[in-house]
Amino acid sequence: MRTLKLGHSGLEVSAVCLGCLTYAPKEASGYSWSLDEAESRPFIRKALELGINFFDTANAYSKGVSEEILGRALKDYANRDNVVIATKLYNPMRSGPNSKGLSRKAIISECEASLRRLGTDYIDLYQIHRWDYDTPLEETLEALHDLVKAGKVRYLGASSMFAWQFSKALQVAKYHGWTRFICMQNHLNLLYREEEREMLGLCASEGVGVTPWSPLARGLLTRPWQQPSASGRSGNDAYSNKLYAASEEADRKVIDAVTTVARQRGVPQAQIALAWLYRHPSVVAPVVGATRFSHLEDALAATELVLEREEIQALEAPYIPHNVVEHE
Repeated sequence: MRTLKLGHSGLEVSAVCLGCLTYAPKEASGYSWSLDEAESRPFIRKALELGINFFDTANAYSKGVSEEILGRALKDYANRDNVVIATKLYNPMRSGPNSKGLSRKAIISECEASLRRLGTDYIDLYQIHRWDYDTPLEETLEALHDLVKAGKVRYLGASSMFAWQFSKALQVAKYHGWTRFICMQNHLNLLYREEEREMLGLCASEGVGVTPWSPLARGLLTRPWQQPSASGRSGNDAYSNKLYAASEEADRKVIDAVTTVARQRGVPQAQIALAWLYRHPSVVAPVVGATRFSHLEDALAATELVLEREEIQALEAPYIPHNVVEHE
């Protein structure tokens, strides 16, 4: 597994990031395809054996259970200094006031809670899960900077938002001399390419690494159109419907193109879809979930798969503009 610098920083991460959303008991996650701790640990261990050193979770993933499972597994299987732990905050963790968002109070308390659940003294990459429209940007950025200066966080990242918002955050941090974001975890895949319009160019210009979430479109890009998933996820994923249901007619043509290129290459569709992401210079490490060992193996193989120009054109030709999602 090759490693790369994450944006304009000295942090080295593997070209694949293991996403840990589904590592939690079903009763905690609400997903029928999620794995409990005993089922999850082999995948974290296998990822380490394959050379993956980059692991992504969030406080809101099963209300912290994902963080707990990841933290215990890494403590047993890895040298802490050799792995990069990324987690996020923003979404509500309880009911009542100050339960969500990016206020100073929320940031500091949620960081402390994530540290406890992960069982570590510091978070390598602390990411804001979404833009907070209700908190002054300066309050958020200064609080994040203070966590870095306190040694509780090493680097900062952000997730889905408009390019103008991310640009403003980068420039405000620069103006005040605060710690800047080194990565953007945004929604990017062959079915959703709206980030190509402005965000990817901004990240390239500002030296920000990109770590796409849902790089396989919740599994839709891994199999022929409407073929059921092996996990039973297809037809039982409300979030997938939110992201892709409105564009099914157009998306089908894209998926058909992936199927065709994969068959011509003689490789699984997942490898083609992930290889396409690496054609973007700013993309460092897609966040890939794994509930089968083949998911990890396909992700590893994709890092070495170079698509021909004609293949890229065939994959991209059917795409039409989509509604922007997850920036509200």
